[in-house]
This record gives sequence, C-alpha cells and structure tokens, in this order.
Amino acid sequence: MQISPPFGYREIVPFLKTHKVRLPGSGEIPEFAHRSNALPVSHTEFQLVAREYPIVFTTGDGGKTFATVAVTGIADGENLFMQDGAWASGVYIPAYARRYPFCMAVVRRDGAEQADRLICIEKTFIDEGGEALFAAGKASKKWSDIENLLSEYEADLQRSREMCSILADYGLLEPFTMQATLAEKKGGGSMHITGMYRVNEKNLENLNAAQLKNLLRKGLMARVYLHLLSLENFRRLLDRKAERGTPA
Repeated sequence: MQISPPFGYREIVPFLKTHKVRLPGSGEIPEFAHRSNALPVSHTEFQLVAREYPIVFTTGDGGKTFATVAVTGIADGENLFMQDGAWASGVYIPAYARRYPFCMAVVRRDGAEQADRLICIEKTFIDEGGEALFAAGKASKKWSDIENLLSEYEADLQRSREMCSILADYGLLEPFTMQATLAEKKGGGSMHITGMYRVNEKNLENLNAAQLKNLLRKGLMARVYLHLLSLENFRRLLDRKAERGTPA
C-alpha cells in the first residue's frame, strides 16, 4: 500500500484510535502555509474566499486536470496574509490549512488508485504526551468535529474537481499572467505571476443552451462569477505587498 501525502505535508501515516496527538494551538498555522503563495480551495468555500483572495485555476499535468486555489502571495514562498507568525486578523483561513495535521490521503495498491480515502496524520504530531481522541474506543467530541471537517472537505474537493473538469471540457479555461509595478514610494519593483488559468468570458457567452443549463443545474455558474469577481483582489494583494515596502 502506498500513501501519497497532499501538498505541504511531509510524512503522513494512517491515524489510529490509539494515537495520542499534539493538536495545533488556537491560531496555529501549518508551517507550509507560512510560505505558500497559493492554497487549495473547495467548492463551498468560494463565497468566503472570494471576499479576500483571487481565486484561480492551476494545473500540474499540462492541462489534463485543474484545481482551484486562493492566491495568497505575489512571489514564490510568500504568503502576504501572514503577520508576525499569525494569519491576518479577521481574514478567512482556507480549510486546507485548518484541517492540518490531518488529511484524507490517496491510497494506491499495486499501482492503482483506490476510490476510498484514508484518514492520515502528519507523523510528527503523534505524541505520547498529546491528547487521546478516543476513550475506550469511543470518539471524543473533538474527534467527531475533526472527522466531520475531513469528510465534508473531501466531498467538497470532489465537487471542485468535477467543476474543473466540466469547465475545461467546455473550453472555458485560459492561461493568464498577472503583471504590475509598484510605485517607488511603495517599494518599487515589477512583479508577475504565471501558471494561472481563468474563465474566458467570451467563451462563456458562446456556450450552447445545454451547457449553460448544466452549469446552472450543478450550481457552477455562481462559482464562475465568484471566481471572475475575485480577480479584482489582485489589487488588494498588491496593496498588502506595498505595505511591506519590499520589491518582488
């Protein structure tokens, strides 16, 4: 059996009822999120995410599949929402970071990906001095909340994958680059982000009736418009960058 860790995780192992766990403290953000300029977002997060972050599409296999992410920084290794080791006050934190150190991992047997996901944990968070989430085989309230978050988030990610597949199949996704130059009084410097995709509005207008109906029926049209509106948040990212007074 092979277990593939998700982005940002180091070494994960299946979570067992007998494990004692060092749970993250209030406001503790996983280390990988401190230096990530994009974090995955799921289907039902769009409305909350679109208030603060640009939502874009990315691909790691040359356009065969796509994923939705919230852009959190301009430069590599930069998260502009981290301030003094904490996430910016009052700003929504994507569930991808909030579920840490747990995850639902992809499992492969004999090279074939299994349909079911396995609840895993970052190995370094297993700690004999930590908290037991089961007592006499019975789940604690805290574990029930964690398990609900994991299962709901995984189901929501699947809806996001379906959305990306449909948008790509309809020829709606196009690559784009964000380019900008900061004023000298704000630190100066030119910057750009590549590797992003967005919905082509002209292609959206040219969809046939059946395609439009399918987008509406699946609740995807609302996500498309939230994505398009969220692109204005690149201005807010640049403002955050300028406030730090450092060129890209």
